[in-house]
Amino acid sequence: MRFIEAVNTAYEYQGFWGSFWDIIWWFLWIFFFMAYLFALFAVIADLFRDHKLNGWLKAIWIIFLIFVPFLTLLVYLIARGNGMAKRSAKEASELQSAQDAYIKSVAGSAASPADEIAKAKTLLDAGTITQAEYDALKARALG
Repeated sequence: MRFIEAVNTAYEYQGFWGSFWDIIWWFLWIFFFMAYLFALFAVIADLFRDHKLNGWLKAIWIIFLIFVPFLTLLVYLIARGNGMAKRSAKEASELQSAQDAYIKSVAGSAASPADEIAKAKTLLDAGTITQAEYDALKARALG
C-alpha cells in the first residue's frame, strides 16, 4: 500500500519537465498518426486513380489496408510509388491545362476597344444597328 502511494506521489510531483516531455511525446504521436493518415488517403486516392489496375486487385489492396494497414502502406509505396508519382503528376498537368484553357477562354472573350468599335462599325454599315446604338457601343468600349 505504501509503495503504491509512493509511486502515485512521485508521479504527481514530477514537475514541469515531466509534463513537458509528456506533451512532446503526445505531439510526436499525433504527428506520426497524421502523416500515416495522409499517406493512407494518398494511397487510396491513387488506387482509384489507376485505371490499369482491375477492380479485384483494388479490392484486395483496400482489404489489406484495412486489416494490415502499416505494412500494406509500406509495401504499396515501395512497389507502386513510381507509378503513383507519375499518375499524380499527370493529373496535376491535366488540371493545369484545363485551368489555362478556362483562363484563356475567359480572357479571350474580352476584346480590345478597337476590336469592339470595328465590330460595331461593321454592324452599323450592314444596317443591323442604328447610329445611336453605334455611338453607345463606341462610348462603352472607350469608357
